[in-house]
Amino acid sequence: MPQYTPPLRDMQFVMHEVLNVTDEFKALPKHAEVDADTINAVLEEAGKFAAEVTFPLNISGDTEGCKLDLATHEVTPPRGFKEAYAQYVAGGWAALSCDPEYGGQGLPFVLNQCLYEMLNSANQAWTMYPGLSHGAYEALHAHGTDEQKKTYLPKLVSGEWTGTMCLTEPHCGTDLGLLRTKAEPQPDGSYKLTGNKIFISAGEHDMAANIVHLVLARLPDAPQGSKGISLFVVPKSNVKPDGSLGDRNGIFCSGLEHKMGIHGNATAQIVMDGASGSLVGQPNKGLAAMFVMMNAARLGVGNQSLGLTEVAFQNALAYAKDRIQMRSLSGVKAKDKPADPIIVHPDVRKMLLTAKAYAEGGRALAIYCTLLLDKEIHHPDEKVRKDSAEIVALLTPIVKAFLTDNGHIATNACMQVFGGHGFIKEWGMEQFVRDNRINMIYEGTNTVQSLDLLGRKVLGNNGATLKKFGKIIAALIAEEGVNEKMAEFINPLAYLADQMTKFTTELGFKGFQNPDEVGAAAVDYLRVAGHLVFGYFWARMAQVALREVAAGNTDPFYQAKLQTARFYFAKLFPETATLMRTARSGSAALMDTDAALA
Repeated sequence: MPQYTPPLRDMQFVMHEVLNVTDEFKALPKHAEVDADTINAVLEEAGKFAAEVTFPLNISGDTEGCKLDLATHEVTPPRGFKEAYAQYVAGGWAALSCDPEYGGQGLPFVLNQCLYEMLNSANQAWTMYPGLSHGAYEALHAHGTDEQKKTYLPKLVSGEWTGTMCLTEPHCGTDLGLLRTKAEPQPDGSYKLTGNKIFISAGEHDMAANIVHLVLARLPDAPQGSKGISLFVVPKSNVKPDGSLGDRNGIFCSGLEHKMGIHGNATAQIVMDGASGSLVGQPNKGLAAMFVMMNAARLGVGNQSLGLTEVAFQNALAYAKDRIQMRSLSGVKAKDKPADPIIVHPDVRKMLLTAKAYAEGGRALAIYCTLLLDKEIHHPDEKVRKDSAEIVALLTPIVKAFLTDNGHIATNACMQVFGGHGFIKEWGMEQFVRDNRINMIYEGTNTVQSLDLLGRKVLGNNGATLKKFGKIIAALIAEEGVNEKMAEFINPLAYLADQMTKFTTELGFKGFQNPDEVGAAAVDYLRVAGHLVFGYFWARMAQVALREVAAGNTDPFYQAKLQTARFYFAKLFPETATLMRTARSGSAALMDTDAALA
C-alpha cells in the first residue's frame, strides 16, 4: 500500500525562506496580519486532512469508480467520498481563500495552493469535486450580477454547492467557436438552454445539495465563431427567490466516460433540454468571463501534477531504500544482506532525483504564482497589481504544461523504480501514472498552452512580458554573479537567459514569414522557458541553502536542497540545448511530409 507525508517543511522553506511571503503580505492591507505561525498552523491541519481523510480513499475510489442510475440520471461517487466531502465542508476548507463578504475566511491564495497540492497528492479524483468550485466562484465573483453573487457565491464558498465548467462538446474541444449549444431568451429575462456537453468533470454527484454549472452557449442572433459565445449559470436544481432549492432543472447526466484514470471523479456527458439559466456578463462576451475560470483551472491542473509528482517520489524513495537487488557497481554496500538496496544504483538515483527536482521546483513556481495572484488582487499600488497580473499570465501556460509534462516524466520514472511491482495495482504507482495522464490533455492540451505562450504571451507583445521576467532573473544574476559558490547555479542560468533573447527573436522573425514556424517550435519553446523559470527558482533555493550552511546551520535539509539543485543543473537543465536545436530546425520536416502521412 502507498504512503503519503505532507511536505510541510519544504512548503515552509519556499514560503518563509525563499519568497518571504509574510513580508509581501505586509504590503497587502487584507493580509497584513497573516504571520508565519498562522500559515504553518493552517497547513499542518490541511496536511492531516489530506493524509488521514482523502488519501485512504484513493485506491478504493479508483477501484470502485462512479455509478450512474440511468433512470434517475443520478451519480453515486465511490464509498467514503461523500463523507470526506462533508468533513471538508465542516472544516471550513472550501472557504479558506474566499471573500469574507460571501462567508470566506479571506486568507491568502498561497495557503489554498498548498492545501490543494496536498489534496492532489492524496487523491486527485476526489479533489476535483471541490476544486472546480473555485473556478466557478472566481468567474461569478468577477462577472456575475449582484443577484447571481447573492444567490450562488455564499453556497459555493461554504461548499454546500459545487461548481463545474461546461465547455466541451462532442465535435469541439479547444476550438470553442464551433460549439452549438443554444440559449433562447425568455420573457422573464432568463434563458432556456439546449445542447450536449461532454468531459464535464464532477458534472453529476450526490456530494453536495446543488451543482452550479457554468455553460457556454449561443444566443439566437450570435455571430459565428468565438465572438458569438455567451456564458450562463445553470443550476442542477432551480433556486427559489428565498435561496431555497426548487424543482429539478432540465440539465442532467446522460452517461459517464470510461477513462484511463481519475476513476473516482464523475466525468459526465451532460444534456440540456430547455434548462433554465441566467446570463453571466455581456451577451457574446462569454469567453472573457469563462477565461477567469479557465486560467484558474490551468493553474489548478499544474498543481494536480505537482501533487502526483510528490507522492510518487515519496513512495519510490521508500521502496528504493528497502528493495534489494544485485550489488553496487563500486562494491558491496550492504554486507549483511545478500544484495544491496536498489538506491545504490546510479540510474535509480537519477529517476528519484528527477522526481524530487521537478516536485520541489514546481512547488516554488506554483507558490510564487499564487503570491502574484494575491498581489494582483490586493496590492494597493496599481503598477504592482498590473505587473503581477502580467507575469502570472506569462507563467500560467508554463505551470499548466511544464508541470504536467514533468509529472508524466516523474510518475513514470517512479513506477520504473518499482520494476514489475510498479505495474501492479496494490502498490499504487500505476494509478499515479494513469491519473496524471489527463493533466497533459485537459484545460487546453499542452500544445495549446505552448502556442499560447509563444504566440500570444511572448510574440504577441514583442517579448515585453518576457523581458520583465528577464529583469527578475538578471537581478539575481547581478546579486550572485561574483559568488564562486553560486557559480554552478548562476552560470548556466545566465547563459540560458542570454540565449533566450536571441532564441525568441529568431523564432519571431521566422514566424512572421511563416506562421507554421511558430507551431513547429512552440512545444520545445515552452519547455525551454520552463527550465529557465525552474532554473531561476532552483538558483534562489540554492542561494538560501548556501547561506544557511555558511552560517553554521547543520540541518540536513539544506544539504539535501543543494544536492538536488546540483542534480537539476547537471542532469535536467541541459535538455534546453537539444530543445533549442530542434525548435530551430524549422517546420519543413513536419509540414513537407504529405507522402509520409498519405
